[in-house]
Amino acid sequence: MTWVLDELRKIGEIQPETIDKLLAEIRKNSPNVYRSIIIGAYVDGRISLSRAAELLGVTRIELQRELRQKGVPIRAPSKEDIMAEAEAAKLWEK
Repeated sequence: MTWVLDELRKIGEIQPETIDKLLAEIRKNSPNVYRSIIIGAYVDGRISLSRAAELLGVTRIELQRELRQKGVPIRAPSKEDIMAEAEAAKLWEK
């Protein structure tokens, strides 16, 4: 089955919009699989907690609470997390 992932990776390099469409279909038709992909990416350090929350349509605090309840370790906020929080705060000020 590794070959399937390798081929998807190749497609993603050549036609990233195809992978975006596939991911949107997974989100719509298999939300639990989509959630697992996003949380797995967070656990593996590929995306930040803020990005994971954004992709899942929840707040960072909500996702953090859910992950803690499931025993998933929470990493210290990255520079990206801090910058995203600052940007969000600016938007709320306006």
